[in-house]
Amino acid sequence: MNAVVTRLVNEPQLATHTLSQRQCCDLELLMNGGFAPLTTFLNQADYESVLNHMRLANGAFWPMPIMLDVSESFYLSLTPGQPIALRDPEGLLLAVLDYESGFAVDRDREALAVFGTVDEKHPGVFALNHHTKDFYITGRLNMVASPMHYDFTHLRFTPADLKAKFAANAWDKIVAFQTRNPMHRAHQELTRLAMEKTGANLLLHPVVGMTKPGDIDYYTRVRCYEQVITTYEPGKAILSLLPLAMRMGGPREALWHALIRKNHGCTHFIVGRDHAGPGNNSQGQAFYDPYAAQQLALKHEADLGINIVPFQEMAYSHNEKKYFSVTEFPKDETPASISGTALRELLYTGQPIPEWFSFPGVIDCLRKSHPMRKDQGFTVFLTGLPSSGKSTIANGLALKLRERTDKPVTLLDGDVIRTHLSKGLGFSREDREENITRVGFVAKEITRHRGIVICALVAPFEHPRCLVREMVGEVGGYIEVFVSTSLKTCEARDRKGLYQKARAGDIKQFTGVSDPYEIPSHPEVILDTENQTPIAAINQLMTALETLGYLT
Repeated sequence: MNAVVTRLVNEPQLATHTLSQRQCCDLELLMNGGFAPLTTFLNQADYESVLNHMRLANGAFWPMPIMLDVSESFYLSLTPGQPIALRDPEGLLLAVLDYESGFAVDRDREALAVFGTVDEKHPGVFALNHHTKDFYITGRLNMVASPMHYDFTHLRFTPADLKAKFAANAWDKIVAFQTRNPMHRAHQELTRLAMEKTGANLLLHPVVGMTKPGDIDYYTRVRCYEQVITTYEPGKAILSLLPLAMRMGGPREALWHALIRKNHGCTHFIVGRDHAGPGNNSQGQAFYDPYAAQQLALKHEADLGINIVPFQEMAYSHNEKKYFSVTEFPKDETPASISGTALRELLYTGQPIPEWFSFPGVIDCLRKSHPMRKDQGFTVFLTGLPSSGKSTIANGLALKLRERTDKPVTLLDGDVIRTHLSKGLGFSREDREENITRVGFVAKEITRHRGIVICALVAPFEHPRCLVREMVGEVGGYIEVFVSTSLKTCEARDRKGLYQKARAGDIKQFTGVSDPYEIPSHPEVILDTENQTPIAAINQLMTALETLGYLT
């Protein structure tokens, strides 16, 4: 730490910005050279040039905006030349930014340029709209400390570390493989063929920063990678973890990934089918053509300065007992494959997974982290208008589950939550979202430890309900229940007279009267409480839990 930075660190009134998870990942790669030629977050001129031309203002090729977003109030408090302490969420000082300039975020323009869409089904667009603050700032970065990692430290290598390893092993050709999913036999075969084709050794370089919501946690994935790395010829492959926050940007992201691997000392980079693809859009169509990333990477191979190794999808032949690319697959046979959804179903139901698909060690890792549904924790999330019957059903369901299972059952009722966990929050859209997010956090932690959670809340907005689904779905089961009761019936049932007070104007922001209710788009269960008794509704829920496999 130089003298200037030491003085700044000890400055008691130093402005402080707490970095998000994505910003921590970006900062680490800015500081260790993984994002070369970048040495700091982009200024407006570089940002505009990257959006328009995939180049920095000086002409250097760079396809992805790396930005430091802050709130409007923080931005307005800054003056040029002011030092800003950049800290991780635990308060550790990682860097000091000498503030130079900033500008407002144009979300739609950035989304169209980088992702080619403004559809919020795209996780990059969703993050831009809901998790990115309103202003970008930049300045000179002064490194203070590297982010702390306490897990898998034997697998965390900086660009300098890897280059030194390659030199020590006399590797002059290194082909990198990017992944955010567990590797199975098809992936191993693809990388083996890439090594043969290029005459290179392999850098297995999985992402352990932020990936797509709903992805398998990186602890499980790394344990799988440690199994797969043993299947290569000794001395031919290295496993190293990359702390990258993915944007799921498809073709542009493939270019970005290639540049990052060049910075880590690689000479070749594999681009497979649907590289960094985020899935389907709101119309059920893929955001990107499956081989668009390959085409764009090959077009810019000279700009990238690394050799692109394109590969088709691999599929297994039962007749030949080997893998082929889909373009070379025997014409008299149907390719064998198992989708990610089908694999999860096999895990959750305890069915055997064929040996041709994956390695025994990988399957064992996945079974430990993905127990059968009957052994998982799960959350039942009831949503509906006030007085629709949510609390009555939730209480009855809790009693039935306690009768049926020895798992702990926790009831999170909206009124009780407002009294304790969310005390002080109002009923603005922002406060409602915060309330639901807090409930989701509690539900996730209980579900993670194999407990059962029943939530009964109005939860009028789709966005926070989706956030809770994502949060809980990472660690266990999630069953959204729409208690479908008409406004007329809810008013007739209202014992507290809240609807009457809302219509008289005594209660503001009351769902169904002065505030909207967004009907769930894809609930697992719909309860018609106008035409069924509470007992019938509870029995319907119990049957659904049995059918889904959570109860035996």
